[in-house]
Amino acid sequence: VQLQASGGGLVQAGGSLRLSCAASGRIATINLMGWYRQVPGKQRELVAAIPNIGTTSYADSVKGRFTISRDNAKNTVNLQMNNLKAEDTGVYYCYAAIQRDWTRCPDMYWGQGTLVTVSS
Repeated sequence: VQLQASGGGLVQAGGSLRLSCAASGRIATINLMGWYRQVPGKQRELVAAIPNIGTTSYADSVKGRFTISRDNAKNTVNLQMNNLKAEDTGVYYCYAAIQRDWTRCPDMYWGQGTLVTVSS
């Protein structure tokens, strides 16, 4: 199983970016998908998560600005980021809790990270 993230880049404050992450390989079901971000000198922070059943969750710092969505048919998760701020700068990692077959417990998989830079 692999997760491939894309969509990072440089944007001015107030702008928007859309991150995408696609899971591939042997997948029976994906229980949870989401995004973390890493800022130098700080702990990795959970940005948003979306289960296959249930409600989405967001870090307080991004509520009202970021929207997470998933396409179960394509095994993808997206993060629409609007009204970006300088403090949103960081490396964003997608993750997924994936069952490779129905007899196994889910395992956590991570994407390679994509850099988001917001200039003020």
